[in-house]
Parts: sequence; C-alpha cells; structure tokens
Amino acid sequence: MYSSDDSRIETQAVHAGEQRPGPEGSLVYPIYQGTVFATQPGEGYHDIQYIRLNSTPSQNYLHGKLAALEGAEAALATSSGMAAVTTILHSLLRAGDHLIAGDTLYGGTHNFLTDHAEALGWTYTFVDPHDPSSWAAARRPNTRAFLVETITNPLMRVGRLRDVVSFARAEGLVSVIDNTFASPVNFRPAVAGFDLVFNSATKYLNGHSDLVAGTVAGSAELVDKVRHKLNIYGGTLDPHAGFLLARGMKTLALRVRAQNANAHSLAEFLAASDKVAAVNYAGLPGHPDHAHAAELLSGFGGMLSFRFAGGLGATEAFLEALRLPTVAPSLGGIESLVTRPAITSHAGMSPADREKVGVTDDLIRFSCGIEHPDDLIADVAQALDKV
Repeated sequence: MYSSDDSRIETQAVHAGEQRPGPEGSLVYPIYQGTVFATQPGEGYHDIQYIRLNSTPSQNYLHGKLAALEGAEAALATSSGMAAVTTILHSLLRAGDHLIAGDTLYGGTHNFLTDHAEALGWTYTFVDPHDPSSWAAARRPNTRAFLVETITNPLMRVGRLRDVVSFARAEGLVSVIDNTFASPVNFRPAVAGFDLVFNSATKYLNGHSDLVAGTVAGSAELVDKVRHKLNIYGGTLDPHAGFLLARGMKTLALRVRAQNANAHSLAEFLAASDKVAAVNYAGLPGHPDHAHAAELLSGFGGMLSFRFAGGLGATEAFLEALRLPTVAPSLGGIESLVTRPAITSHAGMSPADREKVGVTDDLIRFSCGIEHPDDLIADVAQALDKV
C-alpha cells in the first residue's frame, strides 16, 4: 500500500489509502455492497464485518483514505455531517456534563444544542472563539469538551484555533472542530493538535453535490469511541455513497485550490463596489481575522458572504439577476451556489439569535465553484448593475 507520510496533499488525495494491486488487480477499489461476511473466531461485536458496524472492506478503505488526508491516526464516515457532530457529542458527554462552544456555529449544530441539550441532561456555554481571555470563566468542573469551527458559517470568521488547542489541553478537555468550510486542503486540525475533527463531506470532500455524508477523524482511541456509538445509533454511510465520496476526494486539492482563487478574486471585486456595504472573507486585508488566518491557513476557502448598501431589496434584485450561480443552499460543489442564510442554513434559529451573530435577512452567502473567474465576475457584475 502507498505510504503518504512525505507526500503533498495533491498526491495524497489520489494515492492515500489505495491498495496496489487492488482486489482482483483492480485499479479502482470496488464496492462491497454485501451485508453478510463470514465471522472469525474470537471476533468482538464491533469487529464483525457488517455495514452498520462500519467494518466492511469498502468502509475500511474509505476510512484509511480519510485518515491520510486529515493527517490523523484514524477516521470514520457517517451518514451526514449532522450525524458526525451529534455522534461525537453523544460520545463525549453524559447527563450532567457541560460543553463550551463557539458562539457562531452552523445552524443545525446550534439548533441541536439549543433544542436538545437540556433534554439530554447537558449544559453548554457559548464563548467568543476570538477572545481566549474569556474562556476560563466558562470552564466548569463538569466541562468535557470545547467545540469550534475553522471558518464560521456564514460570516467567515477564523477563531484563535491554536489557543483553543492549548486551552483544551491545559484544562483536560477534548477539542472538537468543524472543518467543513476549510477542508484538509486549507487546514488540517488533527495536525494542529485538535483531538477530533469532523466535516460535512456533502460539501468540499465530495465536491459534486450528489451525496450526503459526514466524516470524523482524530486519535484512534477517540475515533473508535465515536464508532462504537455510531454503530448503536446506526448513522452509517452506505458503501455506494462511500465509493462516490472516495472518488470525489481524489480531485479535492485541485477543486479547492480553484475555489480559493475564485473566492479571493470575487471578494476583491465586491469590496471595490460602492453598492456593497460589507464583504466577509478572511483573505481580504481588512477582515478582522486576516492576520492570524494567514498564519494558520494555507488558503482562505471558497466561501464568502456580503451585504448590499440597499438592504433586502437590493439583495433580492441581485439574486434574481444572476445567471451562472444557482440560488440554492449547500456549498462546496464544482458549481457556484448562492443563498440567503437567514432562510436556509440558519432558518431554524430565532430572529433574535440570528441578529445576535450577524446573520441578517439581507446577508448573501456565495459558494464559489470552479468556473473561470472572469466569467464568474462578469456575471456578478451584470447582476450588480440591476441593484
């Protein structure tokens, strides 16, 4: 099998986790769709080869590829990004435990905590991930974990992530990070010291808007703990979706590099327009997190958000005039997508909570695809003329 220790991520994406030769000499690892495999003497329950137990050949192949891309000891695929984060939290927290979390989370994660933590016997405290001096006050004797995001959705903030790792280690907490917006191309949290990293693989890891999946990576001990919980809850990724995910990951680096470049060009173009009131993109020198994000990340991502000086009316006129991007939720695919987070990704939050974290009704989130940047900017320019 290929050893990826010294290779760059472009090479790892293609070759890591692959067997040479593959089964029956196949270059492409096959789909093992079967649910029934012969058992071996002395096998424990979680070692039996069974799709729900995440232990079949197809799943083991995918997990090895994921671990190599993340620079982690082990990895696991789940049925969705929400299956990943909820299973992680169920693995780390018991009734009576407390969680520290960044105050700007993906809407689904935020809703899970605000709507379900109390019923599960958990408590939580939201903190500013940019203000390490405030975290100690949130720490309780029963605190077990610290949850943050690499690049927040939808304001593209980048917290003091190295400080999160240091604080969690000093306080005996498990550090957990959602790396969906960055992908392993722009940031590898496991290498930076995070205990567990998860992604909505629906987005950049797959990159083709044709499957739903999640991933978990980190130390072998913690990933195994998450896998055992997932085996009971049943949030497993089926082998065919896993095959598509592994195939999509082989072009991850090429896609993300192109998306980074498109987002940077588009952010600069929008920032120069007098019709645009604000652009949220950490690659811009004026972004509040630009300096430390430039040190931390190898790329600023393919996502940006912005607001027009004309408010909601201008937003709606702009969306109506666009020709290339589709107005749709989700992100990270090869095609550009645009949406209003207030009515999609963060619609489950109360208006007060949305306003508190800056998700206004007129905010536009733009997921850059791999189109030619000149074509993308030309389309945005003609739509701006309608505003």
